[in-house]
Amino acid sequence: MSIFIAAGALAFLMIAAYRGFSVILVAPLAAMAAVLLIDPAAVAPIFTGVFMEKTAGFIKLYFPVFLLGAVFGKLVEISGFSEAIVATAVKYISRSHANLIIVLACALMTYGGVSVFVVVFAVYPFAAELYRQSNIPKRLMPGALALGSFSFTMDALPGTPQIQNIIPTTFFQTTSWAAPWLGLIGSTFILFAGLAFLNWRQRTVLKTGEGYGKNHFNENLMVQHGPLPSAWLAIAPLVVVGMTNFIFTRSIAGGYGELYSVGQDILPGLAAAVTGKVSAVKAVWAVEGALLCGIAFICLFAFKRIREHFTTGTKNAVSGAMLASLNTASEYGFGSVIAILPGFLAVSSHLEKISDPLIKAAVSVTTLSGITGSASGGMSIALAALSDKLIAAANSAQIPLEVLHRVVAMASGGMDTLPHNGAVITLLAVTGLSHKDSYREIFGITVVKTIAVFFVITVFYLTGVV
Repeated sequence: MSIFIAAGALAFLMIAAYRGFSVILVAPLAAMAAVLLIDPAAVAPIFTGVFMEKTAGFIKLYFPVFLLGAVFGKLVEISGFSEAIVATAVKYISRSHANLIIVLACALMTYGGVSVFVVVFAVYPFAAELYRQSNIPKRLMPGALALGSFSFTMDALPGTPQIQNIIPTTFFQTTSWAAPWLGLIGSTFILFAGLAFLNWRQRTVLKTGEGYGKNHFNENLMVQHGPLPSAWLAIAPLVVVGMTNFIFTRSIAGGYGELYSVGQDILPGLAAAVTGKVSAVKAVWAVEGALLCGIAFICLFAFKRIREHFTTGTKNAVSGAMLASLNTASEYGFGSVIAILPGFLAVSSHLEKISDPLIKAAVSVTTLSGITGSASGGMSIALAALSDKLIAAANSAQIPLEVLHRVVAMASGGMDTLPHNGAVITLLAVTGLSHKDSYREIFGITVVKTIAVFFVITVFYLTGVV
């Protein structure tokens, strides 16, 4: 019965999200309904102590990232840089490869260490401009953004600094470059299969005569800039964000050490010293600093272009950031409640019965990530429960832990992108589209990503390549 309660809450949230209901409203209702069926007296304590604690914690940590990412993306748009990037891309690659252009732009930033949430904000302005100029239906765009942002560069490509590729290192004592050949093979599979699917969908829709469409939400401001800026200047803010994020990520730990502490000797008004682990915040601090550098760069080199629309543009950006962060935080709170339900724990225990270590790792992480709607969350829960058994089974079968790392990382980014996933909800909020409009393409990428995990396992068993 407990499994049906957890599954029912998950199904209710996915259906509600797909039908366009606000996740901010539906997520707590779905989570608390599940708790109500188990113990009515636990509803209020769990709502305050788990759902709201996790929701508030997410906003506390990530809202500045959403805010700065939205402002950065809006300035890229109103400065004319997005239009210049599109014009250059079309010149050298052509509009017929619009999906490839968007995927490569997203992949460059994601592999550079920029958060997938920020990448969506940053790339959307010129992705929308490219689709508009090419008269490709806007509703197909989220699929391309998903393929570039949260697929192969998030967890498959060796060395990616995204958290989904870092978490396994703490359990398996590996590095982010674990199983490089399998990672490259998996990345190639995802890229080509994903592009083939997106291009097929585009050809199918264009045959009906459908164009970009009108009266969309969150459309680019159509600003008359005169001559477009040079392509080098237009791409420079993206490069600045990627490079400074890389630099800050490595310098913050060296500057602070393992812990940060600000005491009353520095700020006498503090009631107690502010302390914490640098490892828990350095990635967020690095991205925030990088985005500030990118914003400053645009303000410095394109002040005349952004001056007239700066106030209106940033107001719109702030509104979008608030909605996107609250959507994702509410979803994060939902996943935290589901993870403590008896039904969730029952599912976890059943997954332990799978004998093959790689299949067990892939199915367990994919399933738990799908239930929680979070790649990192599902992976963390699965590894906390199963890592010792997986390591023992892998050693017994003489499977390198590097292979286990790569399989687990890739599996985390598979079925996590179900309709209730925070990144999916953010993506749709930023693009001004709904699940009904655009989830089909996102789900197609989700299927490709999930198949890729088992493709990589098959390649390993057939060839032994690592």
